[in-house]
Amino acid sequence: MADLEKDEVVETKEEVAANESFFEKKFQLRKKGTTLKTEIVAGLTTFMAMVYILMVNAGMFADPFGNGFNVLGVSYGAMYITTALSAIIGTVLIGLLAGLPLAQAPGMGLNAFFVYTMCVGFGFTYANALVFILIDGIVFIALTVTGLREKIFKAIPEDVKKAIPVGIGLFIAFLGAQNAGLVVADASTGVTMGSMNLLSKTTTWFQIIPLICVILGVIAIATLSKKNVKGSVLWGILGTAVLYYVLVGITALCGNAEAKAFFDTISMSNPFTAFKDFGTMTFGKVFTEGFNFSAYIEANGMANFILILITSSLAFCLVDMFDTLGTLYGACKSGNLLDEKGDVPNMNQAMLADAIATTAGAILGTSTVTTFVESSAGTAAGGKTALTSYVVAILFAIAMFLSPIAQLIPSCATATALIYVGVLMMKNVRDIEWSDPAIAVPAFLTIAMMPFTYNISFGIGFGLVSYVLIRVFTGKAKEVSVSTYVLTAIFLAMFLLTH
Repeated sequence: MADLEKDEVVETKEEVAANESFFEKKFQLRKKGTTLKTEIVAGLTTFMAMVYILMVNAGMFADPFGNGFNVLGVSYGAMYITTALSAIIGTVLIGLLAGLPLAQAPGMGLNAFFVYTMCVGFGFTYANALVFILIDGIVFIALTVTGLREKIFKAIPEDVKKAIPVGIGLFIAFLGAQNAGLVVADASTGVTMGSMNLLSKTTTWFQIIPLICVILGVIAIATLSKKNVKGSVLWGILGTAVLYYVLVGITALCGNAEAKAFFDTISMSNPFTAFKDFGTMTFGKVFTEGFNFSAYIEANGMANFILILITSSLAFCLVDMFDTLGTLYGACKSGNLLDEKGDVPNMNQAMLADAIATTAGAILGTSTVTTFVESSAGTAAGGKTALTSYVVAILFAIAMFLSPIAQLIPSCATATALIYVGVLMMKNVRDIEWSDPAIAVPAFLTIAMMPFTYNISFGIGFGLVSYVLIRVFTGKAKEVSVSTYVLTAIFLAMFLLTH
């Protein structure tokens, strides 16, 4: 018996050694200064840091204003599956093609542009807007393959580039505050803070609960992040959700009719219902319904449609491109993965993976898929190979079957993620030279006009137009490239002829 147990132990060790040899041979772990355990932990860390996108993206598409009104006509479950599948495809691609320990999913900011600008603002249908994403992906593939990506990148003034993520961050935070009821519409001032007046006769305690939860949730995420707790955004969402249900539950037990009615609306659906909704509501809609723009053209005219098509497609491509470039560099730098020249290794392959993932995302039914800045959490945890990205993809695959549980997350909880992601994106403001008016004004307009106009492309347009005009009026017109003039002319045409 002792000999048998000994043989079994020896066999188990041999199996482990064989497995380690496979991973070593496949990913060259020792050569890259990492281990199997480190790569798994890094993948888990990245997943924990970005899994909130499943809930936030699904909620944004299914209930854009957090009021239960389905504007786009897609269910939470359908978008949950769509988001997960696009994350799986994008993450596997960046590992397979570029060999980088990064992850992809529908990007924050770009999803807001899709929902609030293209659908709510311009009036395109959900399927129509997917055509813009498909164009984005195809153009991005062409630009990457031909090398034109670099020329377009150089056409955008550096000062405007630095301001774009800041403006998007402020816009995202604004949306989060709105969804939680922290910011509400006001007849005289446009917007104001949601009432937390306990003595008010028009504001109930039930209405105040989400406001308290979102404030405490953001503070909790900041505290956890300060203490270097991995997945702080996810824990913030879950903690806020728990707090919300505890407070609403206590309120219901105290006899509050609104709280009781809230719990009556909760029901646990079959997780496979989400897959069914995905098949009928989102998958392939870009082809079956997307190219029918007749309703929009009839209401707005062909000229308006052509200009919106050009400028919005351009905006999607530019934001996607700059967001991806910045994220790739930042994530690789945090993990000491830059090459000897200080460049991102396999940059073109990584950009190609992003472009293909965006195209696949359009077919699946979601907004632009991009490399997530939260990937930096995984590289900082030691991830150095594609194995990290594969671990993230596997975890997203598991998460697909948990959509009924995720659907219980209230808007005030996901709003904490939106607001905190806005905080993270604001850090780019330090790179802007505010003492130079020729730089400060275009940067400020880029940042401010995004939330002020509820439109990301307008912010980019104002930044470009102001940059060019200031250069012209100060006698530095020759400093502006021809391609920059062309991009500016396109945005000017949009402003003058469509708004």
